[in-house]
Amino acid sequence: MTQSHSPDIDKWLSLIRADGVGPVNFRKLVAKLGSIDAVLGASVSQLTQVEGIGDKTAERIARSRDRFEAAAELELAEKHGVVLIHLDDARYPAPLGQIYDPPPVLYVKGTLTRQDNLALAVVGSRRCSHYGLEQANRFAYFLSSTGFTVASGLARGIDSAAHRGALSANGRTLAIQGCGLAHPYPPENKTLFAQISENGAVLSELPMDYKPLSENFPGRNRIIAGLSLGTLVIEAGPKSGALITAQAALENNREVMALPGPIDNPAFIGSHRLLKQGARLIDSVEELMDALGSIGHDLKDHAAQTALTAEQTAPKTLFDLSDLKLTEPERLVMNCFDGRSLHLEELIAKTDLPAGTIYAATVGLQLKGLLKQLAGNMFVRR
Repeated sequence: MTQSHSPDIDKWLSLIRADGVGPVNFRKLVAKLGSIDAVLGASVSQLTQVEGIGDKTAERIARSRDRFEAAAELELAEKHGVVLIHLDDARYPAPLGQIYDPPPVLYVKGTLTRQDNLALAVVGSRRCSHYGLEQANRFAYFLSSTGFTVASGLARGIDSAAHRGALSANGRTLAIQGCGLAHPYPPENKTLFAQISENGAVLSELPMDYKPLSENFPGRNRIIAGLSLGTLVIEAGPKSGALITAQAALENNREVMALPGPIDNPAFIGSHRLLKQGARLIDSVEELMDALGSIGHDLKDHAAQTALTAEQTAPKTLFDLSDLKLTEPERLVMNCFDGRSLHLEELIAKTDLPAGTIYAATVGLQLKGLLKQLAGNMFVRR
């Protein structure tokens, strides 16, 4: 998209940052009074004519609607390569605009395309199992390969694995932050933040310098759900924020899906609760496509062909690993194989890298069709 702010974005900022004006009241005010300019110039008496706006709220709005320093905010956004778009802009994501409380203003670092209207949320807990990381990466990879944009929250754990899975497939991914875009969060995802902005977009509804406070994240989660045709919960404990995303999806008539986990693992209590409440149980990519209805059926054959092609074209002889854009741990793992299968512990010993790093490398190599996992944590080169 053209890297320019929406017209009159300063006026939109002034109104949405006024005390007592959230996404719902913003829409009511503009619908009743006719325009942003009319709301910004309305008297307290006129403001109280809007449903849900009482005397005290009207007075708060009138006192604060010119306090936000829009010019300084736009200058800071431009410094960080961030563009602000409002709800009336053609670039605004259509699915998000259809929810009950869409953000009037979106901060965007990267690009939004029509392809992003075909997005699926892949979410889960920050503290998660290796199984959860592997499945998030796997499902995001195949969704991205099939043509979906993967949406998630850039958080530690499942969210990060989902973004990386989409990127490893050279696909698009959207990350929604619960803070301002001047401060990538969590800090260790600074590189991932940059990669996403080059292969999709990082989004927020919050001012550039806004801190990652806990109260921001329910709002962030509704944006994840709103951008997406459905939400796939990979792994969620009893208090996981992924459950808020799933609830937001339900409230906006979007599909909710969940992967099952071990019944004695508390990390899946939230996931199993969703399944009991009627979420679609997903245990394969094909099941996921079926869950997405007519769109899924149209793309199912494409997904099957993608998987078949990956299997048929996986290298079976010596090749230049640099051509495959492998990470350094992935390259070291591949160099360990001499024709026989190796145990995970052997790979760790041969490379002298941490177990978590080697596990992540084996997941990446499986997704790229270079490695196959056998029973008992054994691996063989394809």
